[in-house]
Amino acid sequence: MFPRVRDSFRLCVSLSVLLLLNGVLSAQGPSAKSAKSPAKPPASTWDFFVGYSFLQPWAKIHAVPWYWPGSTYGDILAGSDVSISHYFNQHFGLQVEGNTHVQSEDFPPTSNRGSLVNSNDNFAGVSAGPVWRAGRPSLDYFAHALVGVENVGHVYHPTQFRGPLVTLGGGLDIGTPLLKHHLAFRLVQADFQYTHADSTSIPMVQISTGVVYRILPSPQPPVALKCSLSETTLFQGTPVSFTQTAENLNPKLNAVYSWSVAGASGKGSTATLDTTQLAAGAYTVKGIVKEGKPGREGMKPGESAECLASFTVREYEPPTVSCQASPSSLHPGETASVQATAKSPQNRTLRYFYTATAGSVQGSEVGTTAVYNSAGAAVGTVGITCTVKDDKDHTASDSTTLQIKEIVVIPPPSVQALCSLSFANDTKRPTRVDNEAKACLDDVALRLKKEPKARLLLVGQSTAAEKAAYQKAAQIAAKKKAKATADPAAQRAVNAKSWLVKDKGIDSADVLVATRSAEGSQ
Repeated sequence: MFPRVRDSFRLCVSLSVLLLLNGVLSAQGPSAKSAKSPAKPPASTWDFFVGYSFLQPWAKIHAVPWYWPGSTYGDILAGSDVSISHYFNQHFGLQVEGNTHVQSEDFPPTSNRGSLVNSNDNFAGVSAGPVWRAGRPSLDYFAHALVGVENVGHVYHPTQFRGPLVTLGGGLDIGTPLLKHHLAFRLVQADFQYTHADSTSIPMVQISTGVVYRILPSPQPPVALKCSLSETTLFQGTPVSFTQTAENLNPKLNAVYSWSVAGASGKGSTATLDTTQLAAGAYTVKGIVKEGKPGREGMKPGESAECLASFTVREYEPPTVSCQASPSSLHPGETASVQATAKSPQNRTLRYFYTATAGSVQGSEVGTTAVYNSAGAAVGTVGITCTVKDDKDHTASDSTTLQIKEIVVIPPPSVQALCSLSFANDTKRPTRVDNEAKACLDDVALRLKKEPKARLLLVGQSTAAEKAAYQKAAQIAAKKKAKATADPAAQRAVNAKSWLVKDKGIDSADVLVATRSAEGSQ
């Protein structure tokens, strides 16, 4: 029997070694050094094993004394072994195993069982207990301790004997990429078993090999990290907030956040960056998250992630200003108002300053208006400059000019009375310019032509009776809504001016007309 057992065991080992060697050689191809090793599959949660099993019992058969006393149980090659293992974590689980072994081979003529064609020895049992494993999914070592029930039968008795079963042992599984890592080969499983049946203690050795179908847990997606900024474009001194948002974190593990930017670094998923000392330009914030057991965060693939976020720091834009002075011309000693109209694109605080090339300007740094005093300034053009400065020391200036004019003293005009015109000669036409009056106006016209800068004032008068008549006529016209008669005094002045303009060619602008309340018909 033993040579056949040895040959079967060697065959199982050879096949397993070939499978393992094939996997190693596949990983050592030309690009093995440059290619990244794929992430190993997670440990399975369920293992289903089906395989061939060899059983060697070590006990004498308790039989009828007169029927081949001293016979022993034979080695059983025709056996099978199945088990279901559920793992609660990477190492520990619970296993249920069942096996059956039936001896169906013929005995050689030298057998002490005479002419029987086969032994009909059989063993079948079911057991359960804890299982422990170590290693990695590609090469798993396991050990188990099981307790159950074993049925034992043999040719000397038609009845099956039942007894308790204890199993101690372990084995080696080799994982493969077949069926997406679900298929593995059990290189060997070696168990020591003990049962007590048929009033006999039966120690046994069981050797098994076969295939394992693994149910793998849903793979934990790798940790992912997103970065966000409160602002992407900002001015120097404006704080910017940085936030890291992690995805696919395992709540059972510890997560550690860190970040770095522009030579600074810190911890935590959020941070506020001070940009006061940053020069204008582009910057990138790098965030990192690692998860794992405390002190071992990020040690395994998929337990760390990085993110990047960029922002731009801009310099503050300088202010703008326009300067105006009103009035734009004045005499020595007079003052003018100076107005500065300024604006900061980023609404920074502004201060105002004023200067003049002559004279002086008085104004407040917080005021937009100032007063220019021309005292001490010479006649001519004076330049005034308005300057604004923000709290970042950015400045802007604008200039305007005004004229200092000399004071001109104009002498009072001389007044000379000329001839008088009389309108008393023609009582029917009391406002007509007669020949006597024309003679007077002819002399006046000659005088105006000789003195181009001279101006003539004609003053018309009327008598009290004429005034009373005019007022009464005006009242009557107003009641009747009719056209009123002309004032005799005004009409006389207008008629005299008309003679000078039309008949003597005197410029109308050089002749002024007026009336006087004093009584008379001139």
